[in-house]
Amino acid sequence: MGRLALVPLALMAVALALPAEDDRLEEMRGKTVLVFTPHPDDDLFGAGGTIALLNRKGNKVYVALYTNDDKGSYDPEMTSQHLAHIRKAEEEAAEALLGTLKENLLWMGYDDGMLEYAPQPKLVEEATAIIRRIRPDVLLSIDPAEWYERWHKTDHRMAAFNTIDAVRAAEFWLYFPNQRLQQHLEPYTVPVILLLSSAAGSQLLRQHRQCGRSQARSGDETRQPV
Repeated sequence: MGRLALVPLALMAVALALPAEDDRLEEMRGKTVLVFTPHPDDDLFGAGGTIALLNRKGNKVYVALYTNDDKGSYDPEMTSQHLAHIRKAEEEAAEALLGTLKENLLWMGYDDGMLEYAPQPKLVEEATAIIRRIRPDVLLSIDPAEWYERWHKTDHRMAAFNTIDAVRAAEFWLYFPNQRLQQHLEPYTVPVILLLSSAAGSQLLRQHRQCGRSQARSGDETRQPV
């Protein structure tokens, strides 16, 4: 069973595979880090400070986004297509502030709120392919613990469990063997997995809330992360 570990800049994680004492997350340099997030903004509110720190220390950070977040608007004139465009631009701007390259944002393209109804095993297969292609030294994902299972938004639940399933599938080539035979993606075991939970924001998080204006109600610039 993993132990609780505090990680810099408002990220708390459960380490399923613990890094060596001389290779702590905050000290990592030159590593590849893959973050799976249900929506544009969950990576920012949940791990923004850590992503910035990892980028500053010369690590290569990738963010895989399950959904395009195209539903959460109070504007009766908004369309899903336009909102998805807005959210994508906001995510790119916010991650650029943290030092993440635009080409390292991997959009899986599912609609907001629909992840639970995505075809299986296609969803696991897609996440498995990303893991096998990126081959991260560290993987960060939403915590699939009981708190999320019981009441949190369905996309969070599904992303959490799907990512863990993909981590396991990535190890064994007989899961989705076409990836090895046709795409030349070899099996891969993720060395370190960290699970994100909510934590208080920092000044940096407040800065990229400004990049995500469309996610707050009119007149509400202090919305808390959820």
